[in-house]
Amino acid sequence: MALDRISLTDFRNHAATEMGETAQFNLLVGENGAGKTNVLEALSLLAPGRGLRRAALADMVRSGSKTGFGIGASLAQHNDESVRLATYSEGANPGRRRVRINGAESSATSLGEWLAVTWLTPAMDGLFTGPAGDRRRYMDRLALALDPGHASHAARYEAALRERNRLLSDMREPESAWLEAIEAQMVQHGSALMQGRARLVETLAVRLAEMPADPFARPALTYNPGAPGHADGLSQALYDNRKRDRAAQRTLSGPHRDELEVVHAAKRVPAAQSSTGEQKAMLVAMTLAHAGLAAQGRAGLLLLDEVAAHLDPVRRAALFYQLRGNGSQVWMTGTEPAPFSTIAGEAAVWRVSAGAVERA
Repeated sequence: MALDRISLTDFRNHAATEMGETAQFNLLVGENGAGKTNVLEALSLLAPGRGLRRAALADMVRSGSKTGFGIGASLAQHNDESVRLATYSEGANPGRRRVRINGAESSATSLGEWLAVTWLTPAMDGLFTGPAGDRRRYMDRLALALDPGHASHAARYEAALRERNRLLSDMREPESAWLEAIEAQMVQHGSALMQGRARLVETLAVRLAEMPADPFARPALTYNPGAPGHADGLSQALYDNRKRDRAAQRTLSGPHRDELEVVHAAKRVPAAQSSTGEQKAMLVAMTLAHAGLAAQGRAGLLLLDEVAAHLDPVRRAALFYQLRGNGSQVWMTGTEPAPFSTIAGEAAVWRVSAGAVERA
C-alpha cells in the first residue's frame, strides 16, 4: 500500500503542488528553503497528531492565502482500490483541523486506521540530551502510529492534569469531591497512557534485538514510569501525595514524569553520553525498527529529512538496504542527488524550487 496522487494547496510555500506516479523510494531534491521539508510535513499530517513540526495550523497556511490549506493523497491498496485521505483548514476557522476520508467528514484519529507515519528530522538530533518532555512526546508519537487511540488518552490526561494543578495552586483548599473527579479522569487516561508507552518500548526493544548490531549502533530501551502504571496504584499515588502536591502547587507524580532511558547496548553507555555519530546511528535504528512495526497491517509511511547526507557511505548503503525490506513507502530529502545515486534508478525523483515541484 502506498500514497499517490498527492496534492498540496496553499500549504507553507506551496501554492498548488501535485505529485503522482510515486514509488517505494521518493526523493525530494532542492536547495535549502525550497520547500522539501514542507512536503514531508504535509504528508505527516495525513496521520493523527500535530505533524513533524508540531506547528499551529494557522502557521501552515501559505502567506497571503485567506482560504486555509489543503492536503490530499490517494492510498492505493493491494486490491487495486484506493482511499482518498484529506486534511485541511478553512479561512473562517484557521485553528480547526478538518479531515475527510473518501469525501466524508471524519476525525483525525480515524486517519490512523489507514496510515502509520514515522519520521526522522534534524530537529530530533537532541532527543537524548534534551529535556525528558521531548522523550515523552517521542514515545507518544511512536505509540500513536501503532494505536491511534493513544492520542486521545494523552490529550485527556493533559487536560485533567492542568485542571488538578489549577486547583492545587488555588489559595482556597480545593473541594474533595471536585479533586476526586479530576483525579478519576487522570487515572482513567493516565493508566492507559502509561500502558501504551510500556507496550511501545517493549515491542520496539524486541524489534531492535532482531536487527543487525552494525553499522547502526543498537540502543537498549527502558521505560521508567513516573507513577504506578495500573489504575489502582496511580489513584493511590495521587491521593497520598495531595498534601505534598499542594505545597508544590503542581502534581509531582504521574505519566507526565515518565522517562525513556536509552543506552548504547554494546558499550553500555547512556545515549546522552555517546558521540554525536553514535546518537544519530541509534536514532536511525529506532526509526527503522518503529517503521517496520508501524507498517504491519496498515500502510506505512517513513519520512527522512536530510538523513542520507549525514551518513558515511557504509551506513548509507545499509540504510537503503534495510529500507527496501521495511515495508514502508519512503520519502527522503536532500540538497543534491549524489547521496541517493545507488537508488536513483528505482526511485521517483522530484526537484523542488521555491515551492514548485517538478518530476525529474
